[in-house]
Amino acid sequence: MQQNRRNFLKTSGIAFGTILGSSFPVNIFSKGISNTMKSSKIQLRFHPYTLKLKHVFTIATSSRTTTPVMLTEVEYDGIIGYGEASMPPYLGESQETAAAFLSKVNLAQFENPFELEKILSYVDSIDLKNQAAKASVDIALHDLVGKMINQPWYNIWGFDKSVAPVTSFTIGIDTPEVVRQKVKEADEYKILKVKLGRETDKEMIETIRSVTDKPITVDVNQGWKDKNFALEMAHWLKERNILFLEQPMPKENIDDNAWLTEHSPLPTIGDEAVQRLPDVLKAKGVYSGINIKLMKSTGMREAYKMMLLARSFGMKVMLGCMTETSCAISAAAQLSPMVDWADLDGALLIGNDIFSGTKIIDGRVTLSTEPGIGVVKI
Repeated sequence: MQQNRRNFLKTSGIAFGTILGSSFPVNIFSKGISNTMKSSKIQLRFHPYTLKLKHVFTIATSSRTTTPVMLTEVEYDGIIGYGEASMPPYLGESQETAAAFLSKVNLAQFENPFELEKILSYVDSIDLKNQAAKASVDIALHDLVGKMINQPWYNIWGFDKSVAPVTSFTIGIDTPEVVRQKVKEADEYKILKVKLGRETDKEMIETIRSVTDKPITVDVNQGWKDKNFALEMAHWLKERNILFLEQPMPKENIDDNAWLTEHSPLPTIGDEAVQRLPDVLKAKGVYSGINIKLMKSTGMREAYKMMLLARSFGMKVMLGCMTETSCAISAAAQLSPMVDWADLDGALLIGNDIFSGTKIIDGRVTLSTEPGIGVVKI
């Protein structure tokens, strides 16, 4: 395989530096390599796994102690790329639906794994939904391609890993005693993300403020139903060093969310309202920014496009996650040098991670130099 890599770099005739800024560098990479790839088939494998959370995770609408995921592997010419689908309840996916979808995916029909646009357009066309299952294939293919050319994706995209942001650490809704405990456990993190959306909102913030004065972001998960109440809360939170409001009201309340954004002293970030690329256009003028998650966007390919489009509109960009292993977190982290805020603590909330990859060091996203998405199975 090392010989294949050398042949590729020699025959492509393209200096690596000329493609770093390209939106779809893999299409350029495919030039000159097809002759080395005709003997192999792309193979997809998958199996279910259940993440065990360290604490009960409570948001405005639900609580849980586990998250079902589907782990994927895409193999080509002896090289394996890893992927993951994380499926919290609100996505409407399960291990059963993911397995049913992935059983329909036939990657063996493609001879060139570098043709990500072609392959992932096919995967997307199989069904209208199943975003997380699609993301698991997308992530594994990106990991595979990065390993084939021995480069991490932040390098392929031309990003400076040294400017990756700090990540927030999520504090779920709980009793004051447990909230204080969680804050102490998050001592190394520079920003806290606090779940709101219930009648205990002010108590949650006051409890945290009794322990720390760190900056806080709040995620309401559509919990506020009235725009005037939301504005009142925005002013109250502004006085307590809150950075922004994530999905303050139901996503269907487009006019109310736009009104709040216009009048709020804090930026508003669309999360549940912004799933895929077309939603970025719809979010313009409704929110100050968007929260991109691979499990919503169908993976790295579309997440990258969403980031570029949001930037072209002058919108803020947040990079988020579900509760995930270091596999999906590391995939998302490849985009992190280009975002305003990161919330990539999903692997830190679980007790049974089976990958090693992106690390959080002194609260900051620290990208691995490993190729692909930068993960090693442990």
